[in-house]
Amino acid sequence: MTTDLADLRDALVRTSFALMAALTEVAASYDLSLTQLRVLGILRDREPTMAELATYTGLERSTMSGLIDRAAQRGLVAKTPDHTDGRSVRVRLTAQARQLERQITAAVSERITPLLENLSGSEQKRLTALLTKALT
Repeated sequence: MTTDLADLRDALVRTSFALMAALTEVAASYDLSLTQLRVLGILRDREPTMAELATYTGLERSTMSGLIDRAAQRGLVAKTPDHTDGRSVRVRLTAQARQLERQITAAVSERITPLLENLSGSEQKRLTALLTKALT
């Protein structure tokens, strides 16, 4: 492995640790697990079926079912029948969760902003483009 690639790998790992710490801290401050926070993030812009949600998270369907049931009890998600497949259930965020989402987004932003302060605006745009490219 070249030194440049090893340095990149190390920087990505250190960055992921910093991001995971920030996300874990924010999740805990809202009495959420990191997995619950991930699920809320996934549901921000989609209404997947339970099976799709299990695939997105890499969790077993039974695990996802329990997680969603607990979130529904807290008023964070609603389950509705899938119109095209009566056996499937779709999951969406509630109005309460949308309000919580705004608070969580602000809290995450507050915690990760220090990671970006040393980057100029153009460097931030370039990093966004590179990370987006790497993840596609």
